[in-house]
Amino acid sequence: MTTFPKFEVPAEMREFAIKGVDQARKAFDAFVGAAQKATEQAEKSPIAIPAAIKDLNAKVMTIAQTNAKAAFDHAEALVKATDAQEALSLQTEYLKAQMAALQEQAKELGEAAKSAMTPKA
Repeated sequence: MTTFPKFEVPAEMREFAIKGVDQARKAFDAFVGAAQKATEQAEKSPIAIPAAIKDLNAKVMTIAQTNAKAAFDHAEALVKATDAQEALSLQTEYLKAQMAALQEQAKELGEAAKSAMTPKA
């Protein structure tokens, strides 16, 4: 097993990085909130949007939020890692979890897109 030299991140740098991740998370949350409001306004328009398209849009938004949350949580955990071995372990776990999540999300989106494109009788 590879051992990495001990590398200590100064507390000030760690705190700065944590604040940066937190600010990015808040900015993303504000962006998602604005996107959701825009979607709600579009759905209230006089132009009829099929329910399947609305469902597909909602699924895409949910997936985006889920993936962003996972990425922010991972970034925060990486910033708090005490050494390279821990960071590598966190990265490996994150990548495995994201690959599994992306496979499931692709399946869900494929099914939702197929449903949205299937003519209703």
